[in-house]
Amino acid sequence: MSTITYRVSGMTCGHCEGAVKQEVGGLPGVTEVTAAADTGLVTVTAEGSLDDEAVRAAVDEAGYELVGRAG
Repeated sequence: MSTITYRVSGMTCGHCEGAVKQEVGGLPGVTEVTAAADTGLVTVTAEGSLDDEAVRAAVDEAGYELVGRAG
């Protein structure tokens, strides 16, 4: 299991959070996604290692921008 927190720009509301959670949650191996519009943080838990570029593409598909890893 791996858990990584990313910074995402452009999320402003619960609908934004849901869109990001849906797209990222559809990636292979992802078991949990939490998104917080107020902080811009998206935490992703997966069975194996996470591919940052796949997460970036999913966030982009949702209409937002992955800024990078938090922390």
